[in-house]
Parts: sequence; structure tokens; C-alpha cells
Amino acid sequence: MNKEGNTYTLLYASILVTLVAVGLAFTAEVLHPQQSKNEAIDKMQQILAAVNVPANQSTAEALYQQTIVSTRFVDNEEQHPVFEALVGGQKKYILALRGTGLWGPIWGYLALNDDKNTVFGASFGHAGETPGLGAEIALPPFAARFAGKKIFNAEAKFTSIAIVKPGKSVPNKDYVDGISGGTITSRGVDAMLYASLEVYVPFLNSEADEK
Repeated sequence: MNKEGNTYTLLYASILVTLVAVGLAFTAEVLHPQQSKNEAIDKMQQILAAVNVPANQSTAEALYQQTIVSTRFVDNEEQHPVFEALVGGQKKYILALRGTGLWGPIWGYLALNDDKNTVFGASFGHAGETPGLGAEIALPPFAARFAGKKIFNAEAKFTSIAIVKPGKSVPNKDYVDGISGGTITSRGVDAMLYASLEVYVPFLNSEADEK
């Protein structure tokens, strides 16, 4: 075959592309189990962070098994999880949050005390918010602002927790300061909290602790 001709060039390119594709597919298949495990461990770390239990890659699984005593799902189409934890002998309920920030998905976990109202702790994450601005929601100082806040008011009405501009306030509901310079991300957290927590209201209002 003429190595200078178009046929040889096209054949060579096709074989090379095929070999690269096969190699990438094989690599992805080999790495997939480890990637899935890493994702699961990262999720465990975020859930544990909501109840103020620090964990790293090597300790997350053991601490999760010690801390999370059961998992259930709110009976709706999207199957929102409730993680029941024991921290210092006290029961906590960890609720999952999902929303949208400035540049993509944001998420978090909000832990409530046994009264199913008062926040014990929180953790938040994001896919691509701006470093130094919206990305600050993933740092402990922001999550710490939620401790002690309530999602129902004195009349037992669901109000969620508002995210406000620093120095501002909102009547008739608990609130925390948003991120300075991260207005759109803060609004996303505000919307995420209300929409996600509203789904859990029937469970939070229930007297029986059904399994």
C-alpha cells in the first residue's frame, strides 16, 4: 500500500482513533468502581459534616456506620432521604437539599434536633460557584450560621430559613446572612432551602417516628 496516499492516511487514522477509543473505554471501566467509591465517601463526609462529625477519606465509612442509624425516604416521586443519626446519644434528622446556584448545581444537608425544627448543623456543596464569592457556601463559617435556627415559626407554620444580604433582616422567620458578593448563589441557597425542606413538612409534622 502506498504510504503516501490518502487511503493509507485514512486507514491509519481510523485504526489510531479506534485504539484510543478502546483504551479510554477500558480505562473508564477499570476506574469506575473506585470513582463510585470516592463519590460515596464524599457523600458520607458531607452528611457527617451536617452533624459536626469531622471525617476524612480513611475514616468516613466507619464514622458513618457509627453515626447514621437508619435511612428512610419521604413518600414522594423523588424519594427525598432522611438520615437518622445519633450524636452524643441524641437523635438528629438529616435532610437532603438540592438546588441551583449561579453556575450550576448546589446541594447540602441540614440536620435537625429531635424536635424536627431546630437546626443542629449544616453542610453545603457546589459544582462550580465562583471561588472567593459563591463558593464560600461550602466552607464551615457559612454552615455554622444555621445552628439554632428554626424552620417553623412560633405558630408551627413552616417558614424555612431565609438567606439575606448581610445587615438586612426579614420578619416572622429565622434568617442568616448570605455571602458578600455572592448574591445569586445566596438566592439559590434560599430557594433550595425552601423548596427542599417543604417536601419534608409532612414527615416533620408527624408525631410517630415510623420506620
